[in-house]
Amino acid sequence: MQHRPDPLPPHDPSGAVGLATGYLTAWTAAPDGPGAARSPSDPGVPVLAHTLASVGSGTPEAERAAARAVAVWARGAGRGPGHHGLYDGGLAGTLVGLRLGAALHPRLHPVADRLRDRLAAAAATRGGRRRGVRLADYDLVLGPAGTLLAHCAGARPEPGHLLPHRDRLAALCDADDLWRLRADGYADHPHLAWLQGRVNTGMGHGAAGVAAALAAAVRHTGPGAGDALRRVAAWLEGQVYEDDRGLRTWPGAGLDGRAPPRGAVPRQAWCYGAPGVAWALWDAADALGDTGAADRAAAVFTRLADRYDEGFHLSGDGPADVLGLCHGAAGVLAVADAFARHARHAGAARLRERLASLLRRRLPRAAASGWPAELLTGAPGALAALLTAAHGASRAWLPCLGLR
Repeated sequence: MQHRPDPLPPHDPSGAVGLATGYLTAWTAAPDGPGAARSPSDPGVPVLAHTLASVGSGTPEAERAAARAVAVWARGAGRGPGHHGLYDGGLAGTLVGLRLGAALHPRLHPVADRLRDRLAAAAATRGGRRRGVRLADYDLVLGPAGTLLAHCAGARPEPGHLLPHRDRLAALCDADDLWRLRADGYADHPHLAWLQGRVNTGMGHGAAGVAAALAAAVRHTGPGAGDALRRVAAWLEGQVYEDDRGLRTWPGAGLDGRAPPRGAVPRQAWCYGAPGVAWALWDAADALGDTGAADRAAAVFTRLADRYDEGFHLSGDGPADVLGLCHGAAGVLAVADAFARHARHAGAARLRERLASLLRRRLPRAAASGWPAELLTGAPGALAALLTAAHGASRAWLPCLGLR
């Protein structure tokens, strides 16, 4: 496996900066228009504004667009479902938006501090299921894994704000087979019946996201969750298989003695498959100081980078599936950038350049199509990934993806 110093990204931000500026300007003029987020508290707009301001310094139009977008977003912050998760309108996502938006409007700092303390206090008094779990009991999208990571976005978190979430996740990972993470309550679900009684592997809803959160906890709170992190990582390593395209990848849920899926699964993304899970394993190994496990995870990504096929692996009906963070090119770009930067991974740097080029070509039309203003599935996330990976914008938002 080749390693070399991570090359500096090309400093040619005018196209991406102009696109992000235009997107935020249009959104600010019509925040409830065709491209509105499903929840006004989604952190997509302030994340994009923060990244744009960080790379568009000296471009007055970009700076004004970013500041105005945050001001409009802040008027609706906190409206929505009111759960504590990072996505789908949760308060942890609001915290991310306030914290990053405060770089442009410092008056948001005390508001963010109050919400941070509210989330920490609620987590300290809440229990939770230790068997028969639903996704929101642990995952990155709705559960404590995501809330823990939200505290890491835009600020160096105090250990006390992370410990309730860390301890909750560690308690669910007290056995080598992760049986406490077996999902329940989905037997009749129209989309999730396949998950009933199984352990999800993915970054958004599964063990990889738990690993990412526990790795952050080890870095910020010390080794208390180290054993739980080792168990999650070992379990994930035990689920890897080779598909018909020669990729080493993961099924959507643990194999449980089943044969691996036949053929090749197109979705190799942040949420499922080799990109997100390989990063979670590399980051866990890095946090634990396990160089052997880090090398194994990097080898998986080397195989992916060598065999990644945009024509096959980017599939779906719209820009969220093809270009977005969760399912599409922007998420793989963000993971490749993290591998290139932190693991000094040559193959990841090359894949980063390929995907950045693809996004530069395709984002202008998609961003103008009424694509919603959400972080995980919308235009702001894809634009923020491009600015960060290809143009050196702020990385402060990346904990929202379990990245650094």
